[in-house]
Formats: sequence, C-alpha cells, structure tokens
Amino acid sequence: MPADAIPFRKMNGLGNEFVILDARRTPVGLSPDAIRKLGGRDGIGFDQLITIERSTSGADAFMRIHNRDGGEVSACGNATRCVGWILMGESGNRSASIETGAGLLNAFATGLPDTVTVDMGKPRFGWQEIPLAEEFRDTRAIELQIGPIDAPILHSPSAVNMGNPHAIFWVDDVEAYDLARFGPLLEHHPIFPERANISLAHVESRTALTVRTWERGVGLTRACGTAACAAAVAAMRKNLCDRTVTVALPGGPLTVEWRADDHVMMTGPIEAEFDGVVDPETLAWSQTQKGAA
Repeated sequence: MPADAIPFRKMNGLGNEFVILDARRTPVGLSPDAIRKLGGRDGIGFDQLITIERSTSGADAFMRIHNRDGGEVSACGNATRCVGWILMGESGNRSASIETGAGLLNAFATGLPDTVTVDMGKPRFGWQEIPLAEEFRDTRAIELQIGPIDAPILHSPSAVNMGNPHAIFWVDDVEAYDLARFGPLLEHHPIFPERANISLAHVESRTALTVRTWERGVGLTRACGTAACAAAVAAMRKNLCDRTVTVALPGGPLTVEWRADDHVMMTGPIEAEFDGVVDPETLAWSQTQKGAA
C-alpha cells in the first residue's frame, strides 16, 4: 500500500454496514464515483461511508455521511452509535458529542458491552420540515398510495423527519409486500422533493413494532436507525403504542424511547468487524486487523 493509504474501520449496527474513515488529522476526499465503487461488491462493501472530521462547533467530532450511491445525507442512527463508541473508546468518557448535518447528537455508554444509546434529537412533523412537496396539515397520514385507487396495495403513510425524510406505511405483515419493487418508486415519488426512506411497519403490541425499510440511496437494509425512530414516534403520535418500544428490524432489535422533553433516545448494539487501509488512487484495499477495539 502507498504511504497515502487511508486507514478505515469496518463496523455495523444490526447488519447496517459502515466503512469509517478518520479525517481529523488528514482530510479525506473521495469522489461520489469512488464511494460507489468502494461500496459495491468489488469494493469493501457498505451501506454508508462515514468520515470522522474535526468539529467546528466544539463537539468531539463531526460525522459526515455518504450513502452507497455516493450522495451525502444528514443522519444515520446506527452509524452515530458506532462513531460514539469509537470516540468514547478514545477518550475513556461515558458520553460523546457528535456534530452532524442534522444537528448535534450525543452518544452514551449503557453499561452493556458494545451497546450505545444515542439522543437522536426532536422529530419534525411539519410538511415543510419533512419536506413534502405540498401542504398536509396532519402528517400522521398523508395522501399517497400504490396500486388502483379503489383498492390500493399501500396507502396513507405517516411522514416524519428524523434527521432525514421518512414515510411509514402501516401493514398487517411487513413480509407480505415486495418492498424491493415498491421502495424505489416511493423513494423517488414527486411528493418527496429530497426523496425519502420508505418503511413498512406492523404494531405487534403497545411495546413492540416490526419494521422493514427501503433506505434512500441504499436500498433494502437490515437495519435503519432513523427509520426505527421514525416508525416509533409515528406510532406513538397515532396512539398505537407506548412511549418506549422495541423495534424489530431484519438485523435485530432497537429500543426507542420518546421522552417528555421531545427527544428520541435509541439504544442498540454495535460490532467492530475489522480495520484496513485503502489506496485512494486505485481503491485497492486490504485488512490489517480483525475486530479491532
């Protein structure tokens, strides 16, 4: 590997895969095309490329997020847990502050191994905040459907911004729909000027939800932290569940609490898979250490 090879850490949160680069000392500049190549089958493979940078606001670090398609986004809950784990490991502190495009987020140690809580901030429900292309006074159910007008396959989703736009369709069985087919159509629907993450959600009980998500710029994902939070608060707004729920995702469960101060707390595990280096010119990469702490 050349002297300018970029170190990275491969991590995941419930199977939501990340490559994390540390750019606090040396800036990292990868083009969208390079990100797409690294994220594909012939590259390292990931859902999001995360860059840890110096914060300009006094936080412990700034987290920059690129989806596998090369596009930059503002929030990623599972990645925030992973970055928080790294920062707390470096400092020895039980909390870390992380500046993001969606605002300042705080991560906290839980006392359980490799488990992190993140304060995801306040959800936004106004149609202009989500954003939607037209006005809806009540975003608990917006006018959007797939299928015939008199017998829609999916309809009336809840809409919420949890650092990025989400639409949640309420269904009896999240596995009964071809989300790989409908997801791209709904992600790019004109009602979502910034595109949207599309979820199917089923209320199991007052304390449990099941969610599948088509993630904007990624596709079907084993876990999307902001989608879990969005589905939870949307269910709470509709009085379908209590203020603390377990959200079952294909990759495993997250705990989501919507506190009285309007902040959403998300708790779940992280896994450090391996460390490696990548050549910024050729994009060749190699593993240097497995499961590094």
